[in-house]
Amino acid sequence: QVQLVESGGGSVQAGESLRLSCAASESIRSFHAMAWRRQAPGKQRELVARISRFGSTNYADSVKGRFTISRDSTKNTVYLQMNSLEPEDTAVYYCVAERMQTNYWGQGTQVTVSS
Repeated sequence: QVQLVESGGGSVQAGESLRLSCAASESIRSFHAMAWRRQAPGKQRELVARISRFGSTNYADSVKGRFTISRDSTKNTVYLQMNSLEPEDTAVYYCVAERMQTNYWGQGTQVTVSS
């Protein structure tokens, strides 16, 4: 069973930064892609950022220019650097490991941004 452990969430003021980490129990190169998704209260989960096996990335329009997804394959870890945080970024952030037939989710980490 694939395990994903997120860390790095917390409470910050608007304009500040956080870096989320996701440590996988298997080689992240074995997955089609790794992604960060989030769910705000009363809203559906949405894709925040995604990095493919080949290193290509894509972002939600709302975070472009502020968030950066990266990976360290030697540590089986994916990161989400979040700068210029806004109250609208408040959500539970989930790490997702994608395979063709199924996705694996972490337990989530809370990010709270106050104005």
